[in-house]
Amino acid sequence: MNLVNKPVEKNQIVDVEITSMTHDGLGVAKVGNFPIFIKNTLPGESVSVKVIAIKKNFAIGKVIDIYKQNELRIEPKCPIYKQCGGCNLQHLSYYGQLQIKTKNVKETLKRIGGIETTVHDCIGMEDSWKYRNKTQVPFGLYNDEVVAGFYRENTHDIINMNSCDIQDETADEIINYLKIVSKKYQLIPYNEENHSGNLRHVIVRKGYVTNEYMVTIVTKEKKLENKKEFINDLVNKFPMIKSVVQNINEKKTNTIMGNAQKVLYGENYIFDYIGDVKFAISSRSFYQVNPIQTNKLYDKVLEYANLTGNEIIIDAYCGIGTIGLYLSKKARSIYGVEIIPDAIRDAILNAKINSFTNAHYEIGKAEEVIKIWQKDNIKADIIIVDPPRKGCEKALLETIIEMKIPRVIYVSCDPATLARDLKILNENNYNINEVQPVDMFPHTMHVESIVLLKLKEADN
Repeated sequence: MNLVNKPVEKNQIVDVEITSMTHDGLGVAKVGNFPIFIKNTLPGESVSVKVIAIKKNFAIGKVIDIYKQNELRIEPKCPIYKQCGGCNLQHLSYYGQLQIKTKNVKETLKRIGGIETTVHDCIGMEDSWKYRNKTQVPFGLYNDEVVAGFYRENTHDIINMNSCDIQDETADEIINYLKIVSKKYQLIPYNEENHSGNLRHVIVRKGYVTNEYMVTIVTKEKKLENKKEFINDLVNKFPMIKSVVQNINEKKTNTIMGNAQKVLYGENYIFDYIGDVKFAISSRSFYQVNPIQTNKLYDKVLEYANLTGNEIIIDAYCGIGTIGLYLSKKARSIYGVEIIPDAIRDAILNAKINSFTNAHYEIGKAEEVIKIWQKDNIKADIIIVDPPRKGCEKALLETIIEMKIPRVIYVSCDPATLARDLKILNENNYNINEVQPVDMFPHTMHVESIVLLKLKEADN
């Protein structure tokens, strides 16, 4: 499409109606067939918009006025909501958020995968605030003052933040205290532009049940000034901190953590429970950030597994073993596979902590390790896949199809890649029985989904 054929121009003001929302919370309007994406708008709203950018296939607009509001629009709770790039749905009531997420999953499955199946209402929270058990913020300097918070949307400018409505309160207090003591103990915040300073990020993790905290200090240099005094000060102020870790990231990069790290205080791990299963969590562990919803998510996986005690379960992309170990008491055996060695080390440790002898773990690509297990006469009744946002590797889907595993439980954090993968499985003899969205990230557009698939031969 050439620029001359586009129905809007930069800086033009147009009146439009919002018809839908994108996966990242932007309202969508159309002039002719040309889409305009507009922040802080909701479906059903009539708005006046200034066109601020024109791309090849779409435009970006900024709201000037809202003539007709969505009845579920509310005033955002957060004072820096419009500047911060963290949440993108606080202007919609929580009831409305759950509706949008259910609709998003349903429509994405149909649009990308051609899939029409039972999609249940998204499972929400009774209290949708202060749910995160992990806080990670960059540190910087502004007018010679230490600042820490989230990045302004689409920039690396730090918005100084004293508290966040979706983060743990004590984590916020720890971050605020570190702003004070970093200056006292000469921990100079990092400057991205000239690669100077030392203190890059701070990550605070909480064991929701145990109330244990781990603080990871990400520095540019191995040297950490006055670290003994600094840690004593921090731990005396917050005795619930059971571990302090220094992670070293010497590179000029946007990646938060580096490869080298050392424990400065306490142990390598803090502990938490999901249900009655205990987990060791290291500074690098992938562990769901919403503990209340994780319980609901795993209970639904358990329901879909419908275990009798005789099943062999493969836990692909197993991470530190959370889903498999949650199911292991009711299964014959769990076989977990993960490409990250540290995660497998933690999974083995977690099985040992809980005295589970029926859980076995291997490092490697799931599609390759599963075939080795098959040669050893390990035939899975169920495979659970919980891949990263990019979805399953095509080779793993081909292996599942080739091995004719009777049941697949797919846990997804991205409806688009989920739809793509389900389409492949559906075209290769798997029925998609039902889909359950779960709201793991209130006040954002992110949604988790659990899908039950059954091999058609097994169904018959």
